[in-house]
Amino acid sequence: MFRRSFNRFCAGEEKRVGTRTVFVGNHPVSETEAYIAQKFCDNRIVSSKYTLWNFLPKNLFEQFRRIANFYFLIIFLVQVTVDTPTSPITSGLPLFFVITVTAIKQGYEDWLRHRADNEVNKSTVYIIENAKRVKKESEKIKVGDIVEVQADETFPCDLILLSSCTVDGTCYVTTASLDGESNCKTHYAVRDTIELRTVESIDNLRAAIECEQPQPDLYKFVGRISIYSNSLEAVARSLGPENLLLKGATLKNTKKIYGVAVYTGMETKMALNYQGKSQKRSAVEKSINAFLIVYLFILLTKAAICTTLKYVWQSNPYNDEPWYNQKTQKERETWKVLKMFTDFLSFMVLFNFIIPVSMYVTVEMQKFLGSFFISWDNDFYDEEINEGALVNTSDLNEELGQVDYVFTDKTGTLTENSMEFIECCIDGHKYKGVAQETDGLSQTDGPLPYLDRADKQNREELFLRALCLCHTVEVKTNDTVDGVTESAELTYMSSSPDEIALVKGAKKYGFTFVGVQNGCMRVENQRKEIEEYELLHTLNFDSVRRRMSVIVKTQSGDILLFCKGADSAVFPRVQNHEIELIKVHVERNAMEGYRTLCVAFKEIAPDDYERVNRQLIEAKMALQDREEKMEKVFDEIETDMHLIGATAVEDKLQDQAAETIEALHAAGLKVWVLTGDKMETAKSTCYACRLFQTNTELLELTTKTIEESERKEDRLHELLTEYRKKLLREFPKSTRSLKKAWTEHQEYGLIIDGSTLSLILNSSQDSGSNNYKSIFLQICMKCTAVLCCRMAPLQKAQIVRMVKNLKGSPITLSIGDGANDVSMILESHVGIGIKGKEGRQASRNSDYSVPKFKHLKKLLLVHGHLYYVRIAHLVQYFFYKNLCFILPQFLYQFFCGFSQQPLYDAAYLTMYNICFTSLPILAYSLLEQHINIDTLTSDPRLYMKISGNAMLQLGPFLYWTFLAAFEGTVFFFGTYFLFQTTSLDENGKVYGNWTFGTVIFTVLVFTVTLKLALDTRFWTWINHFVIWGSLAFYVFFSFFWGGIIWPFLKQQRMYFIFAQMLSSVSIWLAIILLIFISLSPEILLIVLKSVRRRSARVHHLISSSA
Repeated sequence: MFRRSFNRFCAGEEKRVGTRTVFVGNHPVSETEAYIAQKFCDNRIVSSKYTLWNFLPKNLFEQFRRIANFYFLIIFLVQVTVDTPTSPITSGLPLFFVITVTAIKQGYEDWLRHRADNEVNKSTVYIIENAKRVKKESEKIKVGDIVEVQADETFPCDLILLSSCTVDGTCYVTTASLDGESNCKTHYAVRDTIELRTVESIDNLRAAIECEQPQPDLYKFVGRISIYSNSLEAVARSLGPENLLLKGATLKNTKKIYGVAVYTGMETKMALNYQGKSQKRSAVEKSINAFLIVYLFILLTKAAICTTLKYVWQSNPYNDEPWYNQKTQKERETWKVLKMFTDFLSFMVLFNFIIPVSMYVTVEMQKFLGSFFISWDNDFYDEEINEGALVNTSDLNEELGQVDYVFTDKTGTLTENSMEFIECCIDGHKYKGVAQETDGLSQTDGPLPYLDRADKQNREELFLRALCLCHTVEVKTNDTVDGVTESAELTYMSSSPDEIALVKGAKKYGFTFVGVQNGCMRVENQRKEIEEYELLHTLNFDSVRRRMSVIVKTQSGDILLFCKGADSAVFPRVQNHEIELIKVHVERNAMEGYRTLCVAFKEIAPDDYERVNRQLIEAKMALQDREEKMEKVFDEIETDMHLIGATAVEDKLQDQAAETIEALHAAGLKVWVLTGDKMETAKSTCYACRLFQTNTELLELTTKTIEESERKEDRLHELLTEYRKKLLREFPKSTRSLKKAWTEHQEYGLIIDGSTLSLILNSSQDSGSNNYKSIFLQICMKCTAVLCCRMAPLQKAQIVRMVKNLKGSPITLSIGDGANDVSMILESHVGIGIKGKEGRQASRNSDYSVPKFKHLKKLLLVHGHLYYVRIAHLVQYFFYKNLCFILPQFLYQFFCGFSQQPLYDAAYLTMYNICFTSLPILAYSLLEQHINIDTLTSDPRLYMKISGNAMLQLGPFLYWTFLAAFEGTVFFFGTYFLFQTTSLDENGKVYGNWTFGTVIFTVLVFTVTLKLALDTRFWTWINHFVIWGSLAFYVFFSFFWGGIIWPFLKQQRMYFIFAQMLSSVSIWLAIILLIFISLSPEILLIVLKSVRRRSARVHHLISSSA
């Protein structure tokens, strides 16, 4: 019966896989049919990654997916299974430390998630069961349960509103925790359930809801409710987002509501929205992987050389089996290939510390701790919204210093998105302020559509009524939600600042929107009379249609359609003779930088309305493609309208927007503006914010320039070819010198609109047009700035993707404030969200969030620059110090018969990366400021010096590698020549190989630490503490390690070695001398740079005085 009823009321609709049926209160809709409870997920929220049982295996699996960790695990297993020269502890302990630290960090973060989940899941809710309020835990809610929510409580799951304490069944909700919008939104119950305000009446409700399966879009919901009664057939009503109360939203200004759970737990829209984004990887990470491959190749080469030379050495029988070290029978019978393989593995183990496993932990800590400096920066704090910057991911800090292209939205990003009504035009008459100003242009464009003053007044009132009725603005009142006193100060709320500006503009001319009551929009006219209009249908504005419409019924019974939208969306739908009167004003206002909207109306005959109403109700009841079907109906009726007038709203530039764009240009970044606005408005804004200079030559690829020809594609190809030739003549072919060429040659800017871009991207693949895209990209690369207007959100993402895939893979950054910017923010390498007035969708989906566009300057030029320099130095330093560490071990094999004898003690092998050299580089990578912050801000050209991953290219990498090779050679041979003396102690005692290795290790630790001290330009007490503290700790540890006979060690080979070594004056002198020789290239380089800087300063002073 239930299915038959649905089919009767929803003809043509069949049950689809993409829908679910929910029985309200979990009651069967018919007493004659058996009720079978459906299975849906429970209401538990699980944001945690691990459980107590799977934490260890799952976490270990994730960690060993990282190449370096897996490599060290293999080395550790080789040490355990094969007779290797070093203890398994030397690889196992650092690996265990890295794995443990990472596991503790991830475990702690997951424990916090578990705790937050429990707070939500164990919270108290009230369910209506058997006409009683039953107290339950939130996780016990099932789909179909009727839930009672009190004022200021958070909705425990996604609910369909059934009734509220208000007479009209409305409630007010804030969704700040979901999308950042703090204004109250109104939600509605269907009219058949608004009277059910008691526990008994709501429990007696017999209804079924059929709706779409869970999906993450917060602003879309499609469903229908069928309400059953004893005497009548089921009544079907459509359900939309205005009926859905989302989990995480809060009930405001309403004492109590009843709602039925439709989505629970991990199927709620909030849960679906917080299940992560795609992982972005920085260019530095890719460089680290490349360096690892190089060092792995060096490791394999060393092991192969030593294995080969070992068997060359052992080809002499005396070397292979000396009299004092005879082989066992088992060793003689071992297969030689197997022996060679195990020897190769042993050398791999001996040299494996050339791969820095601890670098990954240090990099993770540097990124995580470094991100706090952005959040703590007071320059990013905005008093207006009382918020600062927010870091959503710390993995891309250094990428902020490598940006090549900046893609920015216009409205709300470059501009304030704080709209002010400037003027309007009604039938060719301009109205500015309160007085009317007659525009001479309109009078010559044709006869006015009205002949007397009364008709003129009627048109003005019609226009102002359209502004008061065609919108989604809500009125906020303090004490009551049922009405507004005439003396009360009205507060308007809307997701769009444009709408508020237009309603306030109408108020300025005497027509005041005072709110909605019982489905009627109430307007106070110039005579202080309240007019009521029944709101029949609304189709909201979207970025594709670029217009919105309402159908209302007047008190006299007339049915009117009011439409407002962009001129490109309205002009094709109105009478042709009416366009010219308004077009002049629209174009002039756009040239002045104002946002323009056109207003039209249409009177609908009762018969036509009946047909349209039937189609709209049918479309509203559809569970599939509801919005598309409604748009189709409105598209049919939004024709043959009458154009009344146009509005001009000013959106002021954000503070310091122009200075920020100038700084980005000076830093060598290309700035592209991607907007949905009219070309004239966007162009005016671009001049105001100095994206285009007065001397910039503009190249246009717009509908206007292409429509000059009959065949658009031919004209497009002609323009593309012409522009390319012009730019190739002007600029050098080398792209490397292009940034410098901008200041030396004529600057060019490109303007393109959405339709032309579609023509370029979707051009037919014949020989004449398949190269449109490549020519277009060549033109873009030569232009200093690009303006893309009339862009749909998807086209913004297409532009970003196109530039990302250019040769050389330039780093892209997108910045925007609205939901229409999310696609380009997610597409680009780095996404920045502005905490704007269009909600927080952009902020939530971004990698970094800042309050204003001006903050982008410091974020890139200071934080980005410093983060990149710090982490680049960290990566190079780690490979450098590990090559210094392992090269003497390699050279030592030439002097010990390739016997795999370790040079360093196992404790030193283990502690080198963990304790002796880790903290100084971590402190450096967090605190270093090689250039003063004020200098970085005032001289944007410094940003160009690090662009293109400059510090991690082959040149710097080879410099650090050769420096490490030089120092490692000095360590070994300097100590080797010192030990040529038969006795270094006064008592004639000869030092052994462990003293030899300890001297080298001491020189190594002091040299690599002092090298970092020489590189440090910005000293703090933390730098002093960790640098000198690390050296002191090494000395203390060496005394401590060698001063005690440790019972758990088989050999006490380090006993008293360090103390006895330092008792020799020769060794003291040798250590100091070797440290100085090792650092001499670095010291010489610092001196030369200082002399060059000083001479440049003197030359500048002389030239300026002359």
